[in-house]
Amino acid sequence: MSTRANTPRLSFIGFGEAGQAIAAGLREAGVERIAAWDILFPQAEGEKLKQAGAKIGVRLAASAADAVREADIIIAAVTAASSVDAAQSVKAHLSGNPFYLDINSVSPGRKQETAKLLDGRARYVDVAVMAPIHPARHKTPMHIAGPQIEAIAPIMQALDMRLIVAGPQVGAAAAIKMIRGVIIKGIEALTEECFIAATRAGIADEVAASLVNNYPTLDWNKIVEYNIERMASHGTRRAAEMEEVADTLRELGVEPLMAEATVKRQRAMGVLGKQENVRAAVKQDRATMLAAVSTAAKTNSN
Repeated sequence: MSTRANTPRLSFIGFGEAGQAIAAGLREAGVERIAAWDILFPQAEGEKLKQAGAKIGVRLAASAADAVREADIIIAAVTAASSVDAAQSVKAHLSGNPFYLDINSVSPGRKQETAKLLDGRARYVDVAVMAPIHPARHKTPMHIAGPQIEAIAPIMQALDMRLIVAGPQVGAAAAIKMIRGVIIKGIEALTEECFIAATRAGIADEVAASLVNNYPTLDWNKIVEYNIERMASHGTRRAAEMEEVADTLRELGVEPLMAEATVKRQRAMGVLGKQENVRAAVKQDRATMLAAVSTAAKTNSN
């Protein structure tokens, strides 16, 4: 592992997939002092998170307060619904005016609320992760926004993080992430709805072939496999993120008709994705995964 002089002391609030991936990348980049806290740590289901932390080489904190002790940079990576609560849990325990990188997938309004909450206690940065966190981990492209971007950008870039400045206003990065989510997660939901129907009609191959007429540069076999796997593996989280997308649209005066429908599809697939047969099938070919999802959906609706 390479070493760097004067690397910052980092703290993660929330240590799920995103937190673990970024922490692992930063450890390899030479950051030695990393602490982590997740509200699941004290529970049985948090054991895997703690094992991951131990493997990465981070300090497993005893509480949120313990995690942020002496931290230079705090990275908040919790569920969308918990973003404000996470900030509230550390507010009274912050010292030294650390940076607070809010990478949570929430609406611009939620980011602004959190920034106001931490005003005077931390230097808030609106961060939007713009691609799947694997395999690039901490090098995954990120938009940053807010009045602290000039101060934080050189520090993040020195750690090989890939940044795009969205603007000086908190919420500018979140707006890009949320609004593009209408397409990203919406296409996933449309893919699932279209190809489950096609599977039941016995014409999945024909439908995939016909789409080439309209989208000649796209490989629909790969798209179907990728989108179904994403929904099955992360549908519950993605549904919560789409609720934030809907809130973003409302903040802009746009009725979120498609976004709200996507919430339902993502959430339903998240439930199906927890079933053992579906989990096994989504790692296989398109026909196998579609058959498993179709069967599971029928069973659940009965």
